[in-house]
Amino acid sequence: MAKPALVLLLLIATFEAMAAGPVDIYDFPDAATETRYRALIAEFRCPKCLNTNLSGSDAPIAKDLRRTVHRLVVSEGRDNAQVRRYLQERYGDFVLYDPPFRPGTWILWLAPLLLVVVGLGVLVRVVRQPAAEPLSDSENARLRVILDDE
Repeated sequence: MAKPALVLLLLIATFEAMAAGPVDIYDFPDAATETRYRALIAEFRCPKCLNTNLSGSDAPIAKDLRRTVHRLVVSEGRDNAQVRRYLQERYGDFVLYDPPFRPGTWILWLAPLLLVVVGLGVLVRVVRQPAAEPLSDSENARLRVILDDE
């Protein structure tokens, strides 16, 4: 009885170890730089993953980008705006969760407003639609005849 339990325990431990993602270990000159680095990798979207930031992605491209952000912040001493610009120039607006407002992205910003306006227009039209007129006595009688036949 103890042997199957031990095998099960080892299998669970193996699966748990496989489920854990890779951990990047980087050196930082101070806690403020590390905090800035963590905030930056949480701010950028992984180019391969759908709606996952760099800090939460196990994709190889995310690992490369975390390494790049570390290099830019620690080795090259770039500020946050320079890091954003660097990644945006290379990977486009997709890496930003908050893309800039310009002709190429206007639909992202204006579509929700447009949908609200259309929804309000439909709601106003439905509310303003006149109520259906009640059936006359002859129409009620005809309806009863039709329903009784079935």
